Amino acid sequence: MQKNHLDDIDRRILQILSRDARASLQEIGKQVGLSSSPCWQRIKRMEESGLIQGYQARIDMAGLGYGEGLIVMVTLDLHGDEAMQKFEQAVAEIPEIIEACLVSGEYDYFLRLAVRDTRDYERLLREKLYKIPGLRHSVSSFVLRQLKATTAPL
Repeated sequence: MQKNHLDDIDRRILQILSRDARASLQEIGKQVGLSSSPCWQRIKRMEESGLIQGYQARIDMAGLGYGEGLIVMVTLDLHGDEAMQKFEQAVAEIPEIIEACLVSGEYDYFLRLAVRDTRDYERLLREKLYKIPGLRHSVSSFVLRQLKATTAPL
């Protein structure tokens, strides 16, 4: 489904689901002025088209013992397909990396990490990150406070 095929009701449904994916069809329908059945049909259409890609629970990382968040910018030695695939595969196997993006500009990758504390980050660097072949340089910044977290610009 392309964005230009969405009407105001579809957009309002997406806003509601992005705030609360567990909202009932009755709740959503009431907020957008539809009964449950047409509301369900719209949601199903957006799921089938891939516009709605899934539903997740937002987890309190501190509640799991991960008290520190980090942003790590990474530069690779080489930029060929094989080097990038190896790096991306290694990143996918590190559970503390909770987001990874290939980016343009001065760095090659943006990584968002969750660690328990600074010692845990040191361990992660020594045991995992610095062992990834082809990693040339990294710059780390601790997240002091998250100002906004959303899944879509609705």
